[in-house]
Amino acid sequence: MSCCCESKGCNEGAKVLAVIFDLDGTLLNTERATRGVLNEFLARYGKELDREKEEKKRLGMTQKDSAAIIVNDYELPLTPDQFIKEITPLYRERWAKAKALPGANRLVKHLQKNGVPMGLASNSLREYVDAKISHHKGWKESFSVILGSDQVKSGKPSPYLFEEAAKKIGVDAINCLVIEDSLVGVKAANAAKMKIVAVPSRREADCHGLANVVLHSLLEFQPELWGLPPFDDWLDNTLPIDPIHLSGLYVSGCLEEATENATLVFPDQAVGLYFGWAKVDTDGNFKILVSINIDFSCVGYKRIHVYLIDANSDLKHKQKMQIHLVGYIRAWDNKEFTSTELEKLEEYKSIARASLYLPSFTCL
Repeated sequence: MSCCCESKGCNEGAKVLAVIFDLDGTLLNTERATRGVLNEFLARYGKELDREKEEKKRLGMTQKDSAAIIVNDYELPLTPDQFIKEITPLYRERWAKAKALPGANRLVKHLQKNGVPMGLASNSLREYVDAKISHHKGWKESFSVILGSDQVKSGKPSPYLFEEAAKKIGVDAINCLVIEDSLVGVKAANAAKMKIVAVPSRREADCHGLANVVLHSLLEFQPELWGLPPFDDWLDNTLPIDPIHLSGLYVSGCLEEATENATLVFPDQAVGLYFGWAKVDTDGNFKILVSINIDFSCVGYKRIHVYLIDANSDLKHKQKMQIHLVGYIRAWDNKEFTSTELEKLEEYKSIARASLYLPSFTCL
């Protein structure tokens, strides 16, 4: 595992006594679940989605602020309130399909098990927060405080949500650790004078300047660096994870996601070195090692390299492949395996091979 602890340090100053989470994009992949909703809605009014505008996502904004921008951007014959009333039912239908992001369930369960108070502070309305987490077993009971932006004077980037969460938990702001994905959320936590771990998407890269630590994934989070109880779920050099399912076209050792816009299908917060199983129609099932890297030179900007374990030969070019990742080995280190690193590659294959024989990593 790795934690990007730079000059600001992790376990410096006041002790962390509580952890406050953002929800959308931090714990839940609501962006993927609601993909296409805005496009579907705009079509009702004869409008087309402007992908250039959508690249400048309104991540972390309150619903009213986001609605006002959309109405203005697309010149809709609606007030922001009318827009919200019409589009909300479409979003509600999709929230039930929102998956927990890699490492989210693990971290929530770990902190609860060890008696670490947790809060949930979201820029969504409280009723929306409740609706989203209701589909995830044990989440509502895990948080001693749950707040929406309608329960404070103003939402993020103002500090009120985090300050109110700390007050209700019963700890001082300086004893709180905030875990966020958006720049507005990081700004809010910074204004509240709390410690911050950012797990941003590519579009939220500006978080680096304000957060204490920036991670690619919650799987990289190391509680002990914050004075919190360490995880105890690693099996030798591997970690069982909630399965990640992918499908696409296998081309020259890489998986190309079967979608027009791969940036929305596969979350940014899933890079790293994984292992699991691949199913190919013509050739059967294979044990695999998978490296998920970020490559800003390509449109999708994520490269999913698939390395076969114990296969006699490479697969045929351009085949449909289904992948089930069940284990995690390490964080992404900005590198790809080259011919000079074949020894390292074989080492990771050996680790994955051994783990895939264990009951904790059975094929689903």
